[in-house]
Parts: sequence; C-alpha cells; structure tokens
Amino acid sequence: MGKGYNGFVLKMMRAKDYRLTVESTEALTDEYVRIGFAGGGLLKDHSTHPTQFIRMWIPEAGSETLHHRGYTIIDQDPESDRFWIEFALHDGPATHWARGASAGDEIECTVMGSDFVLPEPLPAEFLIFGDTASLPAINSLLDAIGDVPARVCLEWQYESDSSLPVRAKPHHLVTWVQRLDDGRLLREHVEQLDCPANAFAWIACDSATTRSISKCLQTVHGLPKTAIKARGYWK
Repeated sequence: MGKGYNGFVLKMMRAKDYRLTVESTEALTDEYVRIGFAGGGLLKDHSTHPTQFIRMWIPEAGSETLHHRGYTIIDQDPESDRFWIEFALHDGPATHWARGASAGDEIECTVMGSDFVLPEPLPAEFLIFGDTASLPAINSLLDAIGDVPARVCLEWQYESDSSLPVRAKPHHLVTWVQRLDDGRLLREHVEQLDCPANAFAWIACDSATTRSISKCLQTVHGLPKTAIKARGYWK
C-alpha cells in the first residue's frame, strides 16, 4: 500500500518504521476504544516519555491508500515492548479500522518527532486543555507530574465522553465543557481563567482552538511562549 508524500518525507528524514500487532481490544464507551499492541521492537529502540506519540498508517477499505495519523501511546512497558492506544471514534478510516480491529491484526507505524519533556523547574500549576482525542496524552501527563496541582479542561461531543477515565489526583481539578460553535465554550473558559504567572500550559485541541487558546494565554494572561506547549491534534 502507498504511503504517499508523507511517507516519502519521513523516509528521507530517516524515521524508523515498525509493524505493530494487536493483542487486545476494549470498548471504554460506545465511541471510544482502547487497543493493546505488541510494539515490534519500538520500545526497545525508543525511550518512553509523557505524551509520547507515533504516526500510524491507517488502511482505507477498498483502497491502496494509507492515511497518516498521529496517536499517543500510553502505559508503555519497555521490558515486554507493549503499550496501548485509545481511539476516539469519529468518521474516517481510523475509526473504521479501530472498530474492526481484533487480536492478531497488524498495522504499520513510524516514529518521528515525539520529544516532550517536563519543564524544569516544575511550575506551580499545570493548565491543561484538550478533548477526547488528546485525553490519552493528558492522562500520561497527569501520571508524570506527581504532586504538582493541575487544572484540566476537556471538551466533550458525546454524552458518554465525560465518563471516560481521567487520571486525576485529589489536587487536580477536571472540568468538562460541551463542544459547541467550534470550541466557543472552551475558549470562553480560558478567557475567564485565573492564570498564575508561574503556570505551565499544555494545549492539544483541534488546530484552530489550540491556536486561539495559546494566543489568549499570552495576550490576556501574560504567559510567555516558553511556558506553553501547544499542538493541534486534529483539524
């Protein structure tokens, strides 16, 4: 199957390819699936870190085309070279593949560009913004920050979304807001936020909302760019 231009660019950048094998599947809600993988040597070659992601090559039914999508890997076990990926099920080839995945299925991936490290020194508070697509990365971040307080604001689209597990500790505040008008409620929440000067913001929503939140934190709340990690997870 063809990887197209994205595959050519990654190959030229000497990104490394792996073949993953599905070991387990679990429906967390009617719109969210957790799939366990054997890494095919991936975790033996790459050290783990919070928000670690890979680039999966998703097949499209009835086509030779492979679609390039980034997904966070979580609960990594380097010794056994196993990890999990959670899929928010919307329209498209990735949803079709994830819904039909079963033990023994194989899928290709490429590792390139995942390099996040926690800020040093750790901030007084983390401000985290995302949705169900970035929830796995957020959970990995909450696991990593230990005793540092955090406020997490997540967008939901389906009623079942707010039942998804968020790995919050007693000193983490989690707020769910409905996705309306292309993220209006989340943007309003950020505008009204009490933002401490020594906070660190991590943002992973759709591209437009991510840019809007990052700009608001800088212009309205005065956070420097160095205190913001922002990535558009989808368009």
